[in-house]
Amino acid sequence: MAATAAQIAQIRRMVNEPTVADYSDALVTEYIERYPLVDARGEDPWVESTTVPGSLEENDDWTATYDLAAAAADIWAEKASSLAGDFDFNADGGSYSRSQAYEQFMKQSRYWRARRSIQTITLAPAPLPPEPDAFDV
Repeated sequence: MAATAAQIAQIRRMVNEPTVADYSDALVTEYIERYPLVDARGEDPWVESTTVPGSLEENDDWTATYDLAAAAADIWAEKASSLAGDFDFNADGGSYSRSQAYEQFMKQSRYWRARRSIQTITLAPAPLPPEPDAFDV
C-alpha cells in the first residue's frame, strides 16, 4: 500500500505546497495513507486474518485508493496551527491583520474536510450475557 506520485502531486496542489521544503514526499505519503478507502471493486484495504483470529491483515486484492480530501484537510489544519500565535496589531499608522492567515488556512481545512469520502462502519452484534438465574441471588 503506497501512495502514487500522482496522488502526492495532487495533494501538493490541494494544499499549496509545491516544494518539499516543509512537506517531504514521505510525509505527504503518510498523510495520504492514513485514509484508505474501499476500492472500485468493493475490496477493503484490510481483511480478517486467517492465521491470527480477531486481527486484520493487508488485503492483496485491494487497489490502493485513498481519501485525498481528508489528507488535505489534515495538512491545512497543521499549517494553520503554525499560525495560531499570530495576532493583529497597529504600528506606525499601519494595521496588520496577521490572524487572517490562520482563519484562511482553517477555512481551507474545513473546505477539504467537507469533501472527504463517506465513511461507514459495519457493526456486528455481540451476544448478550447470560441472564442470572433467579435463584442465584
